[in-house]
Amino acid sequence: MFHHIVLMSFTPGTGPDFFAKAQHYVERVKAECADVIGYFLADNIAARSDGLTHGIVGVFTSSAAHDAYQVSPVHQEMKAFMATRMDRIVVLDTDQGA
Repeated sequence: MFHHIVLMSFTPGTGPDFFAKAQHYVERVKAECADVIGYFLADNIAARSDGLTHGIVGVFTSSAAHDAYQVSPVHQEMKAFMATRMDRIVVLDTDQGA
């Protein structure tokens, strides 16, 4: 398995409409990308989040499946949309763990 974790913060005023559209992209990723085991957008409720308010967690069958997701049209659209309001991003990609 391959894990892709993205922690983000957004510009002030980013509201429910933005996150509803982001959730739509999440559903499209799950429907359009092969070999996705799990993929979700969540509020970061950690007290020590360092201001990173949201996260995307993706689990793929392999690093090759993750690579295919990275260049997929839906992921490219999602990144472009989210970048319009993104303030900060931290990414962890790993093939360790099960």
